[in-house]
Amino acid sequence: MSRGPVWGAASEELNATKLVWPAGEQISEHIADRDVVYVVVEGAVTLTVDGDAKELSAGDVRIVEQGARRSLVAGAEGVEYVTAHRRREGLQIRAIGSSG
Repeated sequence: MSRGPVWGAASEELNATKLVWPAGEQISEHIADRDVVYVVVEGAVTLTVDGDAKELSAGDVRIVEQGARRSLVAGAEGVEYVTAHRRREGLQIRAIGSSG
């Protein structure tokens, strides 16, 4: 089974990523810095948002709002899901001490 991001696309305004995780794989709790939509394609995942755990399976959709604490755990058969959110700016490399 593949693992992690397996596909991605971006437009001027949106990013979308397909992720694949084997059974039991966990994404640690973190704060959402923008609204994110999750669409489960195959398998199942437990998505915990602000302490409220919900199991999502193929065909389920959930929006996690900006500022929410979230974590996930792949189900017994693993999970494939797609996320979409407002596009993040690309990383910019600059010299240390540079202001712009």
